[in-house]
Amino acid sequence: MPAETTPQRSELLLPRYRRDDASHPALNTPEYRSSALRYPKQPLQLLPQYLTEVTGPLLGHDRVAETDHDLTTGHEGEPLGERIIVSGRVLDSDGKPVPHTLIELWQANSAGRYRHAGDRHPAPLDPNFTGVGRAMSDEQGEYRFVTIKPGAYPWRNHDNAWRPAHLHFSLFGQAFTQRLITQMYFPGDPLFHQDPIFNSVRDPRARERMISRFDLDGTVPEWALSYKFDIVLRGSAATPFEDDEEDDD
Repeated sequence: MPAETTPQRSELLLPRYRRDDASHPALNTPEYRSSALRYPKQPLQLLPQYLTEVTGPLLGHDRVAETDHDLTTGHEGEPLGERIIVSGRVLDSDGKPVPHTLIELWQANSAGRYRHAGDRHPAPLDPNFTGVGRAMSDEQGEYRFVTIKPGAYPWRNHDNAWRPAHLHFSLFGQAFTQRLITQMYFPGDPLFHQDPIFNSVRDPRARERMISRFDLDGTVPEWALSYKFDIVLRGSAATPFEDDEEDDD
């Protein structure tokens, strides 16, 4: 009889990427004071991912309502502030579009205050602005949000500390374990130089990739200005991402 061969156990092979320490923030950034309470003090342990973790729950179009991309709707009146359009593409390291990926956005209102119980900034809340939205990238990796330009706000990290105006973006692949978070800034902000979160990205060229560009062609006359922000997931042109969720900064 021929010798029997032992069946090889099939394994799910997941892509792994080398951490880009030249660009991404260090886990402990002393200038960003609260990072001292957040970064891991023990060696990291790799948790294996299996088929369940990377294939469910599926995050598809049924999770996004028709007007979820428009943060200026859904209330009795219109929100206060400068209406803007933020659009761009989600791309991979080869410049190819990443279609059908869930994109979430959250932000402060035009006065620089989040609708969150932990935000004690004495700026007014806007009853017509919640500050959260979501969209799906299309076949070409394109997405679009309509919102209000957020205001800067104080955050007590250092003397007279103010965060530059910014939007938070969260991107999902096919499951929660593939979630990535980044921030988008606006061109020409005078607060860049003193913001330790922005400057925790050590490569100056990588920091520039977190700044949107004004898009005159995308403006809607007499209605809204437009900004472009492409999100690149891997490669030399990747957008810097955060390692942990930082919802309130």
